[in-house]
Amino acid sequence: MAGSKVANRYALSLLDIALEKKKLTEIYNDSKLLVDTLSMSDELLRAIKNPIIKPEVKISVLDKIFSKKIDKETLNFIHFLVEKRREEILYLVMKRFMELRNDHMGIAELRVSTAFELSKDQKSILKERFEKILKKKVNPIFSINKNLIGGFMAKVGDTVYDASMKHQLALLKKEFIQGSLFLN
Repeated sequence: MAGSKVANRYALSLLDIALEKKKLTEIYNDSKLLVDTLSMSDELLRAIKNPIIKPEVKISVLDKIFSKKIDKETLNFIHFLVEKRREEILYLVMKRFMELRNDHMGIAELRVSTAFELSKDQKSILKERFEKILKKKVNPIFSINKNLIGGFMAKVGDTVYDASMKHQLALLKKEFIQGSLFLN
């Protein structure tokens, strides 16, 4: 929990920098690249978090990987984190920055799992409905979950919308049980 509080403070600082320098989109894209890279490379993540490796070496490695791919402001911020010995929360800081940027822009990231591929019309309808519910612009990310019988599950932040067949059947069963109690 303490790590997430510290990560939040650094993410807020990065948001301030991005707004001040008018580089919100660039730094957001850089953060996404960094988070995706660290998610895919356990070796890089372990190396960054390793307290035995000197900060200069970590900065050198990160520069070789990212210096030509990300904005100077983002790279300077990464250097700052490493120099302050906060590199172990780099991933959390960038993830939190992305969330803060989306909040600032009025965007909600919607993760939707379905039993099968949805058509373009179905995706569009689902997106529109969630934009009305959330009163935000929705950025949907669709995936297929073979464990679902039908319906969908959607997640926005910590909120889960369960419209799966399994959930609907459980609700129906609960109603039948409660109904039978009233009939007796």
